[in-house]
Amino acid sequence: MKIVFATHNQHKLEEVRELLPSFVELLSLTDIGCLEEIPETGKTLEENAKIKADYVTSTFGLNCFSDDTGLLIDALHGAPGVYSARYAGTQKSTPDNIAKVLREMESTNNRAAHFKTVVHLNLKNESYSFDGIVEGNITKKKYGTGGFGYDPIFKPEGHEVTFGEMSPEIKNAISHRGRAIRKLMAFFEKIEQ
Repeated sequence: MKIVFATHNQHKLEEVRELLPSFVELLSLTDIGCLEEIPETGKTLEENAKIKADYVTSTFGLNCFSDDTGLLIDALHGAPGVYSARYAGTQKSTPDNIAKVLREMESTNNRAAHFKTVVHLNLKNESYSFDGIVEGNITKKKYGTGGFGYDPIFKPEGHEVTFGEMSPEIKNAISHRGRAIRKLMAFFEKIEQ
């Protein structure tokens, strides 16, 4: 089964490709010739995931899934949330985003946060949604160089290291995206039977 993952992000593409069953052939936006950035104008992660999947399905006529992920920090009232990728500005700079979060949290001891991923799937004229959440804490500085985004400052609950210090295999086993994609994978396997 061929399906488009509505992303240009190679890190995300590889992360997801490792999790999907072998009968799913994963295509990126680049693979289908969609070179533009699809505007994420939703006010929630769910809305943004749906907007991207719907754009690919309506424009290219292809089955597609899309995700949107946010880091939600208790002390920042859920920020950066839906604006996680562009928290420090439209240039979408990871170092700037991390610096802004750390700066805004300097005076708080409440480090609780969670990552949430929402996956929206358009398949054969039907729509489905899956989510994954991982609880954790924001560290006071960056640790590790692995992963991407806020991974070097997010320490998942029950672990002594950040996502940025974990191997991709360990991160995928416990991450928000991994949890959402496993729900998607279970759905694919169910419909293949």
